[in-house]
Amino acid sequence: MDCALDFQHKQSAHCESGVAAALVSHHGAELSEAMAFGIGGGLFFGYFPFIRINGLPLATYRCATGNILKRLTSNLGFTLKQHTFRKPQPAMALLDDYLAQGMPVGLQTSVYWLPYFPKAYRFHFNGHNLVVYGKEGNNYLISDPVFPMTVTCPAEDLVRARFAAGALAPKGRMYVLAGGDAEPDLGAGIMDGLGVVSRTMLKQPFFLIGVRGIRFLAGRLAKWPERLGRQRADLHLGHLVRMQEEIGTGGGGFRFLFADFLKQSGDLLDIAPLSASALAFSHIGDRWRDFAIMAARICKGRALEGDTYEAMAALMMECAALEEQAFGTLLGLVEESR
Repeated sequence: MDCALDFQHKQSAHCESGVAAALVSHHGAELSEAMAFGIGGGLFFGYFPFIRINGLPLATYRCATGNILKRLTSNLGFTLKQHTFRKPQPAMALLDDYLAQGMPVGLQTSVYWLPYFPKAYRFHFNGHNLVVYGKEGNNYLISDPVFPMTVTCPAEDLVRARFAAGALAPKGRMYVLAGGDAEPDLGAGIMDGLGVVSRTMLKQPFFLIGVRGIRFLAGRLAKWPERLGRQRADLHLGHLVRMQEEIGTGGGGFRFLFADFLKQSGDLLDIAPLSASALAFSHIGDRWRDFAIMAARICKGRALEGDTYEAMAALMMECAALEEQAFGTLLGLVEESR
């Protein structure tokens, strides 16, 4: 079965928000990646030392894989059909069936097994999202939002990527959209997304999540050389930055993408404080980037005077204070809109 759907590929900053925006736009509701990320409540912070990625504690700057798409489609009135599988054969058969019906299909995959990724960028991360929009012979046609152009992937490699083992194992997860309004109520969706993120970052009682989680990690970070030894501490630090910069959007741990969402929302709804909050989150993103740059120098053995674990912990504490203030403003706007 050969087929190629008329699907518009767009390069994006992040895979899930890019896929979400592309699928919603394909179904008639043109949406930017930033709006998809914000309405989907994508911004987050969590530090989970009991969850291991490549043997190191999970630190995440965005919500769990799949939640952006779930919240976005729910807020905009789309039906989201999701499937997971135990075995590859039915998973690939259903993929082909959806393509034959003219439906682009979202997949959760492992970066490591996707051959179109340069070898230097392949690592064991199972939360990468992409869209399959066709098939030619044994090759699937893929719109991967982190690439500037569409790519192809042999069926056997796509099977490996869909059924990779380890943390966040995709288990063949796939999803399609159905129904939906071509002109959804974006205002309501924006306020819902803002409310979810603000309450999570400020009101979450679990101490490893939100602003409390940032402060907890900062306290741990300052003690890593003493507790873990310098070599192990640098390994943890490198992993922390990788989760921010490579599995994130590249600089600022999703804060810049959220700032873009606030700017677009302020313009759309004519709410000046939202536009002002965009500037605040751009500054927050800059400070997270400063943290990443200092951490990278330390990990590479190129530390400058003043580059210490204590200094990085202080930077992270500053980020927590800035986010507490900025999310407090946003939560006030959400409550006023009710």
